[in-house]
Amino acid sequence: MKKVALSQVKDDLSRYLRRAAKEDVVITRHGRAAGVLIGFESEDDWFDYRLENDPRFTKRIAAARASLRAGRGVRLEDLHVGARRPNLGLRRRRRASR
Repeated sequence: MKKVALSQVKDDLSRYLRRAAKEDVVITRHGRAAGVLIGFESEDDWFDYRLENDPRFTKRIAAARASLRAGRGVRLEDLHVGARRPNLGLRRRRRASR
């Protein structure tokens, strides 16, 4: 984590955005932490950040976890036990012998 004065960030924001993609950059004002600059290396990182910070999503995750703790749910391992392969309707035609 890098600490940088606000005046430096204002002078060269693009440089600090590139750095923030690799590590959080704490912005200080008068020597005290004032904020954090968070960068994203990819669109996936941006998407993940939005999900993690969306109150609706976190509420649904909390409800799902509570449901699992209460015994309502199916373990992933149980989904594969006895599972049938889907019939895709693809059958080989046998050639009639002449």
